Amino acid sequence: MKNLWLFLIPVFSLLSFTEAKHPYHVGAVEINYNSKSKTFEVTGRFFMDDLENGLGKKYGGSFHFNDEKYKARLNEALQKYCQEYFKLKSDNKFLKVNFIGYEEDHESVTVFLESEPAGTPKKVEAAVSFLYNLFDDQINIIHIIVNGDRKSEKLAYPSRYLYKQF
Repeated sequence: MKNLWLFLIPVFSLLSFTEAKHPYHVGAVEINYNSKSKTFEVTGRFFMDDLENGLGKKYGGSFHFNDEKYKARLNEALQKYCQEYFKLKSDNKFLKVNFIGYEEDHESVTVFLESEPAGTPKKVEAAVSFLYNLFDDQINIIHIIVNGDRKSEKLAYPSRYLYKQF
């Protein structure tokens, strides 16, 4: 997780030099297998304005992070959005993934997901298409970590599937 933030802090700082627009559409998703709970803990980090616009395009209306009156609507929309744009398989079995919540800062939003329990995987497959409904140049950087073994891949629209052997 520390390496993810070390990578993302300069990326988000560099790309967010204006509040209105940024020239790149990039997100990061970390899928970390927790051997104690036997679940996958998933975090996704995205530019706030991109996620607001993606939710608005998908569900209609406006969404505003950092505004308490939108919190319930955001939780409901993010739960549905994550369910549609993120799928996870472990050893050829689809896992139920639950939306846990989100955190926001001035420029980005981090969403938190957790899978149902699963045995230590030999193969992890994911379908990740966050913000593909908004941008045809969206890039999602995916990190899968099992027992400290990190495997990463960049998915650029329209690519959404990846699998890693452990």
